Formats: sequence, C-alpha cells, structure tokens
Amino acid sequence: MNYFAGIDWGGSQHAICVVDEAGKIVLALQVAHDDEGLRSMCQQLSRVSPAESLPIAIERPSGLLVDTLMQAGNPVVPIHPNVVKACRPRYRAAGGKHDPGDAYLLADVLRTDGHRFRRLSPSSDAIQALRAMVRTRDDLVAERIGLANQLRALLESFWPGAVALFAEIDSPIALAFVERYPTPHSAARLGEKRLASFLASEHYCGRRPVSELLQRLHEAPKGRVGAAEEEAKGELAKTLTRILTPLVGEIARLSARIEHEVAQLADGTLVMSLPRTGRLNAAQILAELGDVRDRFATDDQLAAEAGVAPVTYQSGKTKAVTFRWACNHRLRRAITTWADNSRRASPWANAIYAKARARGCDHPHAVRVLARAWVRVLWKIWTDRVTYTPHAHRGAKPFLAAD
Repeated sequence: MNYFAGIDWGGSQHAICVVDEAGKIVLALQVAHDDEGLRSMCQQLSRVSPAESLPIAIERPSGLLVDTLMQAGNPVVPIHPNVVKACRPRYRAAGGKHDPGDAYLLADVLRTDGHRFRRLSPSSDAIQALRAMVRTRDDLVAERIGLANQLRALLESFWPGAVALFAEIDSPIALAFVERYPTPHSAARLGEKRLASFLASEHYCGRRPVSELLQRLHEAPKGRVGAAEEEAKGELAKTLTRILTPLVGEIARLSARIEHEVAQLADGTLVMSLPRTGRLNAAQILAELGDVRDRFATDDQLAAEAGVAPVTYQSGKTKAVTFRWACNHRLRRAITTWADNSRRASPWANAIYAKARARGCDHPHAVRVLARAWVRVLWKIWTDRVTYTPHAHRGAKPFLAAD
C-alpha cells in the first residue's frame, strides 16, 4: 500500500499527518523543532513506510526540516502556500485554519493531485553555498540602504553640506567625513589645506579637486537649528556612521568572496558570458537558477518563475493580461537588472527595449519585455551548457551584420 505524508511546519513545532491510498489517517503527531523531535519524526515515519517510498508534502522548499527529510531519503514535494489556501474550502466550509488540519490537507492533496507537483531536487553544495552568500549580501545591502537613507535625512535637517560633498553618503570617504566633522560647527575652520590633508589620510581617489569639494560645502544650504539640537544630531550622525562603516566593509568583503566563488563554477562561466552580467549579478542569477536542469523543462517555466511573463485571465468575452505577483522575487530582480544593463552592450537588446517603449510601455514594463526575451537565451545556454556568443544568437545576427 502507498502512503502520503503532509507536514505543516512551524517555528517551534511541526504537525505531521500520514494517509493511506483511501485518505484514511494512519499517523498524526506533532514534534518539537529540536534535534530530538526531528529524530523522533524520522523514526515514526519509517515505521509507516520506507523513507524512499513515502513522499512528503510541505509548504516550503528549504530549511532544516527539509534537509532532515531529504537526508533520511524521503521524497519532498513543496506545495505553494497559495495552492494550500485555495484547497482549504474543499475540506472545511468555514475557512478555518489549524496546523493538524493543514498537515492532513497537504497529505491528501499529495494523494489526489501529487502528479501535478514536482519533487524537490536539491542543488549542489557549491550552489547552495553561493545562494546563502548572495541572499545574505542582498539582505545586508537592504540594511545599508535603509541606514544610509536615515543618515541622509538626518544630515539634511541640520548639516546639508555633508550630504552635498560626495556622491554617495554611504561611501567610505563620506562616512569618514561625517565621523570627523559631524556638525557645521566642527567644520567651521575647514579650508583647502585641512580638507586636502583629510582626503589624503582617507586615500581619496581624487575624482574631484579639493577646491570643487570645498565649493560644494560652502554652497550647500545652511542648517537652522539651535546649538543643543545641532550637538544632539551630530552625535546621532556619528552613531549611524559607526554602524554603517563596518557594515559597508563587510559587504565589500562578502562581495569579493562571491565574485571569486562564482568565477570557479562552470555554470558561473555560462551566465557571465551574457552581455553585461558582471560577477555579482551573475551570482545573483545563478543562486536562484540553481544547477538542476530538470527544474525548468521549458523557457516558459523559467520566465514564470522569474516573474517576467504576465498572467492572463480569460472568461467568456473578458480577457485581462496582468502583472505576475507570484514568482521568485529575487530571481526577477536579478534578471531584470541584467536585462536593463544589457542594453548598453547588445544592439539587439536595445532594439527590443526601444520597441517596447514605442508601444507605450513604461521603463519597468519594457525591461520585463526585454528580460522575457533574454530568458529564452539564458535557458538555452543553461540547458545546453554552452557559453553565449552573439554569432550563434539568431536574433542578434542582423545587428552584427549591420555593424
């Protein structure tokens, strides 16, 4: 007899249900999210059926629980939470929710509709390590942007000159300047010699001459705050710079590590062969794309996963084509960033973008149109394991001939 399991995962405990071919519950339990609980779960599941013949449905495709099940040998079938939500009315009209009920729902949906879902195929250790680094860096960059915006808003309220001096407020030279001169009063005697000495001590690249920087400082609006408020805000500015400075440094070190790691991967070489991907952007794409080739049977599936293909709703005479909300948002961000950059290096890409804008698409929409075209190329080189060359790209050949 075949059995099917469902697990409703939680932060501290997990609800588990196993049903047979008729949908009858043969095991229902809850285990704690600790080493003993996970070990007990595997033991009790193995008493029902051998691990390799007991598929388990779960709402998330990663995490310690999933790793434990896959290490035990169970086929894991991730089911999107939207599917689970849509299935609840099949089992209870009131629309209530509780963990054991969701575990049964997952097991029974796997029993009746398991052929509609794909079993989880984990990526290699190298890809999983790259994914962890890339996602952590993306989260740290989001934190840096938030803190930088907070620092900029604070400085603009009492010390606008510090914001106008350098291009980015979270650059190392800008943070060092705010740390050294946190208030207008502290920079009152700042002249060309002192500024030049400061820039030299911080190894400034010299993109702008000292006289121009000093002019920016003097031409910026003056703050209109009292002495006590200026002093307090100066301390707050120094606090933010002391948080941002090591964060910026760690992001730079992590970025260098990611660039090194992606260059060592064969799939990294494939993705980096595309126009204007760059190592970091290629790592972002590859981290979400993975290296399991049967994950995306067609380029349409990849486009849907990346959120660059619209969703069509049609009923009778009504038809609507709308933005795709349900997708891998990290993959969409990575691919659309690359697509936008590719316009500077590929005449074919620039032409597709220009045609989309001519049809009335705004910039984000036109970039998604271009990204959808690039996804066909990305899927082809990823599937065939060949690097991209414009001469082998049918769409790009006319533009090469024109050059």
